[in-house]
Amino acid sequence: MPREDFSCCHRLRVRWAEVDMQKIVFNGHYLTYIDTAIADYWRAIGLPYPEGYVERYASDVFLRKATVEYLDSARYDDALKVLCRASRLGHNSMTFMFKIWRDPDDLLGNAELVYVNADPQSRTAVPLPEEFRQRVLAFERTAPAQ
Repeated sequence: MPREDFSCCHRLRVRWAEVDMQKIVFNGHYLTYIDTAIADYWRAIGLPYPEGYVERYASDVFLRKATVEYLDSARYDDALKVLCRASRLGHNSMTFMFKIWRDPDDLLGNAELVYVNADPQSRTAVPLPEEFRQRVLAFERTAPAQ
């Protein structure tokens, strides 16, 4: 998927604490980068998590699947862009895609997260709220990543 198809961009700089003994970013930190990018996405659609979603809809989202494909390694002080977009809205689940770039044009990895919308108490799946669905669709149509 081309860069221009992504609706949200989180920028960061690799910190010393994220580099392992091989002098590259430890693989688990990429999920933290992705988690930070998706927090930006929630804010961008006007529903900062958790207040904007959990309290508003009396639902919560639970991670069901995380897939990361590592193509190259980031190093200390690299400037990174984590691109994020909602790629699928199902009945009670949603899928987000991510691309991690080192400035200016070096693709480091791809990722996909699948979340299930659920009742917070019983943790049983419930339909995605229609207002949420409309916010995502509107944002995806109008907000190219920078």
